[in-house]
Amino acid sequence: MNRTIRFKLITLVAVSWIIFILSPQKSLALIAKKIEINLVDRLEMAETINFEKHFQDLEIEGSIIIYDLNNDRTFQHNPQRNTTPFSPASTFKILNSLIALETGVISDEISVLTWDGVQRNIPEWNRDLNMREAFKISAVWFYQVLARRVGYDRMQHWITQAQYGNQKIGDRSDIDRFWLDGELRISPQEQIQFLRHFYNNDLPFSDRALSIVKDITIVEKTPDYTIRAKTGWVWFEDDEKTQIGWYVGYLEKSDNTYFFATNIDIHNQTDLAARIELTRRCFQELTLL
Repeated sequence: MNRTIRFKLITLVAVSWIIFILSPQKSLALIAKKIEINLVDRLEMAETINFEKHFQDLEIEGSIIIYDLNNDRTFQHNPQRNTTPFSPASTFKILNSLIALETGVISDEISVLTWDGVQRNIPEWNRDLNMREAFKISAVWFYQVLARRVGYDRMQHWITQAQYGNQKIGDRSDIDRFWLDGELRISPQEQIQFLRHFYNNDLPFSDRALSIVKDITIVEKTPDYTIRAKTGWVWFEDDEKTQIGWYVGYLEKSDNTYFFATNIDIHNQTDLAARIELTRRCFQELTLL
């Protein structure tokens, strides 16, 4: 074997060993590079999303948080407010419905409660209602009846089990008001956490109860997407206190789910309508609607 051939053989073996030794590192490097590119892309997308202009255009003060489940990505405006707890108001009807069904104080979404005859400010409330109807029009009296039927001890138990907000429902006398003007508080970020558990059936309720409540929360369904949601309005008799508007839920589209919690200051009837309009504009910003 001449020296040239021997050199080529030695070189080939050496190169083969180098490739063998380095290939795992190269694979790891490629994986790390892909992760880095993915993270950069996600950060760049988050930086380009500007929800603030929608708040300005609608002359609204508040916050929004949207969580993209598949990509583990959060988009938000006003992060500080998104961690601030507020009364849940009628957004609590999601959990209240689950508790009522689970405890059997109402059998299903079409069971009717008889109106007590008290004339209330919203004419649609002044009649017999079933749960589906009461949820849709946010009839306070209907859910107050359910809460009283559940009772203080069972209500506290289920709210604790669901780890809902600060889990405080006040005294026994507060049983039908604790989510309106009582001690119960939840932040927009905590709303997202609760909704994710709700979506994943990761709450201490039966599949039947979860299925019924998911059905009555549908506010819009098209061939392209489904939105399940609930509004809320924290109202005070004291005009000096700022009223708060909620819109929470999730959008299901293209095998992905986007959870949202919108929380704004309410000064007039126009602001109430802005809860939904603002949320839709932010979804349009993400090209989801």
